[in-house]
Amino acid sequence: MPTGYAAGLRPAAGWFMLAACAPGHGIRTMNSPRAYAEALDAELISWSAGGDRRAFDEIVTRHGAFALRVAARLVPDPLVAEDAVQEAMVRAWSQARHFDPGRARFTTWLYRIVVNLCIDQRRRVRPQPMPENYDPVDPAAGADEIMEVNERHAALALALRDLPVRQRAAMALVYNEGMSGAEAARVLGLSAKAVERLLARARAALRERLQPKHGGKETWKC
Repeated sequence: MPTGYAAGLRPAAGWFMLAACAPGHGIRTMNSPRAYAEALDAELISWSAGGDRRAFDEIVTRHGAFALRVAARLVPDPLVAEDAVQEAMVRAWSQARHFDPGRARFTTWLYRIVVNLCIDQRRRVRPQPMPENYDPVDPAAGADEIMEVNERHAALALALRDLPVRQRAAMALVYNEGMSGAEAARVLGLSAKAVERLLARARAALRERLQPKHGGKETWKC
């Protein structure tokens, strides 16, 4: 992902004009000072449920980059990934009153919205083929090394792209974002055992897809 891509999430004003139209959510100004930067997520979402825009601005600042990073691993088109996160933020704002801190952490609740939107998107749209110049390497490297690295990266990207969307989501959360199996399970709305099965199937599919053929070099190790 290009440097600064996560920071490219449009400011809260973009989604807020949509979210402000949600039932029961008017634009209100808080008269009493609140320590937004020091507040817990549960406090911020509670204030947001009462119409505090600044509280939700802090939520976007804290978690927008991570949400966008997860979306970008599930949806190949960066603009579509950004739109999914924008929609997730609108939903989180409009449904803030329904968040129950006794049932889940706010981050789990938000990332589940993001992942579900991305899963729905991938079911509707088939990703475009990877460009021929995918992930170019250092031009100072030798021609053979450039070709080998490009081929390896392109093969892995294509193999990941073709995984069932829930397998790809499980891999993104566990391997890319460092979540535990239990955390990923809560985001995906599955049991920890189900996530383990998704990961095992994904690894097996990647090994099958990327195993050496005709004595060639191995491109993937699990």
